Amino acid sequence: MSQRPLDIGWLRIFEAAGRLGSLTRAAHELGLTQPAVTYQIKRVEEQLGVSLLRRSQGGSRLTDAGEILFQAVQSSVESIDKATHDTRRTSKVPAVRIFTDFGFAAFWLMPRVTDFRRLHPEAEVHIVASQGLEDALERDTDAAMLFGAREDFPDTARLLIPECVVPVCTPGFLERFGPFNDPADFASAPLLHLETTGKSRWLTWATWLAAFGVTRPRAQGDLGLNTYGFIIQAALAEQGLALGWRGLVDHHLDLGSLVAVGPEVTRKDRGYWLVPSPTASSTTSTLLDWLINET
Repeated sequence: MSQRPLDIGWLRIFEAAGRLGSLTRAAHELGLTQPAVTYQIKRVEEQLGVSLLRRSQGGSRLTDAGEILFQAVQSSVESIDKATHDTRRTSKVPAVRIFTDFGFAAFWLMPRVTDFRRLHPEAEVHIVASQGLEDALERDTDAAMLFGAREDFPDTARLLIPECVVPVCTPGFLERFGPFNDPADFASAPLLHLETTGKSRWLTWATWLAAFGVTRPRAQGDLGLNTYGFIIQAALAEQGLALGWRGLVDHHLDLGSLVAVGPEVTRKDRGYWLVPSPTASSTTSTLLDWLINET
């Protein structure tokens, strides 16, 4: 659908000329020639019997009469543009805005939204991703898909994927540094750490190893990265062992580009939760129901 401003003739031309203080700049903004702008202004001046603009070498200034008319015209143009925008928006299928983190957006949500849009090509879906999730529930979105514990979310939240984590690496990395027959064997290999601010909501290498009674401080060969996409890229580049969240690394495990090299750790009280907006549209509900079925 066209987003061009509504054609309102001399009103828009005069508003641009008065606002910009130049017939040439007004013509450039509106995609017109300078003589065409001059002609329209002269027509209005002839009808009113007064000069609206005082031409000079440096541009055009509003006369006292022009200033009075400009105030009314500018307010009218702004109101018409807003009404045009609102009218066009109500005629469209509502866009669905989903907020989540970068890793979940890239590895779980995007492929499924692509499949959904093949079935519903009329749907418009916006994915808003960020690592800073502290204000996620306050954002202007139709739904959020966030990682945390049950108590972090309202009663309407639904668990999509429980946290289930397994160490992963490439077959080449396993050949160079493996085998990893015991969690203690990971202590001698470089590890990839997901950097977070404050207390981590996810399992870390320290908490994963602690589940098996292993203590290992960060070592010189380790690598820290601030998004999960970078972690997976580094793992594929054989820079270290990564913690792989089920649901996010399944595609790479299916392809064999990554292999699971250790036992899984599951925390059923934590994972990715779907938090819908109380005012979700029917299009949003259709998408969310479809995503729930996909899990």
